[in-house]
Amino acid sequence: MTKSGIEPQRRAALVQATITEIGQAGSLDVTVSQIAQRAGMSSALAHHYFGGKAQIFLAAMRQILSDYSAEVRVALRGAEDPEDRLNAIIAANFASSCFDPAVISAWLNFYVLAQRDADAARLLRVYRLRLQSNLTHALRVHVRNPEPLAEALGAMIDGIYLRAALQGVGFEKDAEARVMDCADALIRGQK
Repeated sequence: MTKSGIEPQRRAALVQATITEIGQAGSLDVTVSQIAQRAGMSSALAHHYFGGKAQIFLAAMRQILSDYSAEVRVALRGAEDPEDRLNAIIAANFASSCFDPAVISAWLNFYVLAQRDADAARLLRVYRLRLQSNLTHALRVHVRNPEPLAEALGAMIDGIYLRAALQGVGFEKDAEARVMDCADALIRGQK
């Protein structure tokens, strides 16, 4: 395999190893050496590709966010009307892929890191703005001023996701229904 073909595979292996290591540790208290060992390569190679642990973790979160974005796109493909679109966006936030224990651990640590790391804060802001935009677009046919409702639903999604993640597997379906019920109530209250 050519050198250019190996690099993406190695980067992907390091990203997956990062998610797995953080999932097992439950924190960012892992070393580049541990991540590299799990990926089957040297820590020098991991540093070569990413620079350091923070950069590897941010690459892992970009991958998680990319996977989440794919969940949203797939859910939206079946949406035939604005109500379906809103339900699809909410459902994608509670997809089973979001509740993999290692992914949950990465998200929880990501929120903490975003409080002190500018790059993590910027990435979190991109996620929030994208969620806000999707919700605003879905709500605009229901209410005159959808932005405040979209912001409230986004906060509720994040909060209920965190609670569901901390309570364990199976709670996510109830969480999805709770957010959908709240969305319906907010829309009815604005009409």
